[in-house]
Amino acid sequence: MHAAESRSSGSAGARASYDVLVIGGGIIGLVTAWRAAQRGMRVAVADPEPGGGAAQVAAGMLAAVTELHYGEEALLGLNLASAARYPAFAAELAEASGQDVGYRACGALAVALDADDRAHLRELHALQLRHGLDAQWLTGRECRRLEPMLAPGVRGGLRVNGDHQVDPRRLTAALVTACERAGVTLVRRAAARLSAARARASGVVLDDGTEVAAGQVVLAAGSGSGRLAGVPEEVLPPVRPVKGQVLRLRVPAAYAPFLSRTVRAVVRGGHIYLVPRENGELVVGATSEEMGWDTTVTAGGVYELLRDAHELLPGITELPLVETGAGLRPGSPDNAPLMGPTALPGLHLATGHYRNGVLLAPVTGDAMAEVLATGELPGEARAFSPRRFGRPVSPVPQEQPV
Repeated sequence: MHAAESRSSGSAGARASYDVLVIGGGIIGLVTAWRAAQRGMRVAVADPEPGGGAAQVAAGMLAAVTELHYGEEALLGLNLASAARYPAFAAELAEASGQDVGYRACGALAVALDADDRAHLRELHALQLRHGLDAQWLTGRECRRLEPMLAPGVRGGLRVNGDHQVDPRRLTAALVTACERAGVTLVRRAAARLSAARARASGVVLDDGTEVAAGQVVLAAGSGSGRLAGVPEEVLPPVRPVKGQVLRLRVPAAYAPFLSRTVRAVVRGGHIYLVPRENGELVVGATSEEMGWDTTVTAGGVYELLRDAHELLPGITELPLVETGAGLRPGSPDNAPLMGPTALPGLHLATGHYRNGVLLAPVTGDAMAEVLATGELPGEARAFSPRRFGRPVSPVPQEQPV
């Protein structure tokens, strides 16, 4: 793309046309656009606030091993592949943007506070070992030796040296800059309706009535991906919003280092994590609530997070609470992403990443760029085709090409 076309835009201009139009400027949409532009495609991203959304709330755990759940073994390979790419991905993005993304190879520690939690962790450890994962069982005393701020009652834990972290806010800011430098046009408007011509996706109509044409359209609007007008019902991605409330605390110099790695636990059956940043921020999260589109921060959510965090790390109540927030994870029926072509020609999905949107950024960007360039998903992504949920597509109402 020529330099004159690379600047951000409040409007794409009448009948603007691109090789690829990405709907959604979160981490997944931006990484898709960046990688596609690197392949020489003319790319635009439609989003009122590129870099906003769930990434502003996410903790940024790169937890392929400690996030393993029963029934999600198929997702494990994709998570591990993406985690393995993160060091090179973070370095490349930092160079392309001139911005640090907060990648930190710190490892993680999952701990148990009572006998039931310890039994649960033991079962998880057995599952990890069956899959050949690197996870080490520690006694409670060994856990406290690694992290002295842990409560005396910790009964045991799993040390996973390969689960790291990145700062999603820095990551999205770097992706915005890298996209602009690669010639991606940022159209700072919302997509109102998908356009179709001759039974093929052909672009969008923006919320100001502007028409934008594209040879291929990628729907990457996170939890809102299933709400775009004009998409045939049979092709709409089955994603739903799952609310997560998150707290941010500050570790004063007198208390540093409070934690040296990500610590997570199950407390009263609820999952909690604490992610320490090198800049002194401590992220505590997250609730998991099926509340539709509600993003209210509630007293109950804050209380539950602080209560459980206090049981795990009693000293946390001495830290300043500097921010509360709530975001919406895009959940899918099997908790795995939807990537690649739909049954409607010209329309691709990159959504449904649920808990793993930050972790899966490198592999998603690579997979989407490959399918946009060649029409074929790479082998590692084929199990996550949107067509695993699809039905035959009804005839698409015809519109004039945009």
